[in-house]
Amino acid sequence: FFLVVHHCVVINNNLSQNKSVTMKYNKFVSSSRRKNRRRHFNAPSHIRRQIMGVALSKQLCREYGVPRLTLPIRRDDIVKVITGKFKDETPAKVIRVHRKKYRLFIDNIQREKANGAQVKVPIAYSNVVITKLKLDGYRKNLIKKKVQRKLRARSRLGLDPSGLKQQKKSDKTDKTETKVDLD
Repeated sequence: FFLVVHHCVVINNNLSQNKSVTMKYNKFVSSSRRKNRRRHFNAPSHIRRQIMGVALSKQLCREYGVPRLTLPIRRDDIVKVITGKFKDETPAKVIRVHRKKYRLFIDNIQREKANGAQVKVPIAYSNVVITKLKLDGYRKNLIKKKVQRKLRARSRLGLDPSGLKQQKKSDKTDKTETKVDLD
C-alpha cells in the first residue's frame, strides 16, 4: 500500500514539472485566450487607438534619440508598408484609419475591380512603419513624454539611453595592425 501511494505522488510531481508555470504580475488581468480575444474585438474606439500603435522608422527614432518608439496612428501620417503584397510601394499618406476593423487605408495602395473601378486596399496597422509624423501640439507633448519615460527607464536599467549601437574604434585599429605582410 505504501509503495502504491508513493508511486502516485511521483507521477503527480512529474506532471507538475512538465507544465510551464508563468507568474502572473496582475491578478486583475486575465491570461485566458478567449477573454483576451473578446476584449480585443469588442474594445471601444479610445482603446483601439492605443492598440493600433505603429512603430516609428529607424530614422525617426534616431531623430528622437531612442532605439524604438510606437505611436497611435492618425490620418495624415506618412507610412511605409513593410510586409505583405504592397511592401515595395513608396511611403504614402494615411487617408483613413478604420478602427472598427483595425485597418488603414493608404493613398497609393489600391486595386482594380472587375468593372475597372479603383478601390483602396485595407492594410493591417502592424504591417506599416511611420516615416513622417503629422505633428500638432498634443502629439509633440505625447512624443516628448514617451521619449523622456523611455530614456529614464533605460538609464535606470543601466543601458545606453540612446540605444544606438556604437562600434568600437579600438577593434578596427587592432585589425589593421594585424595585417602585416610576412614576405
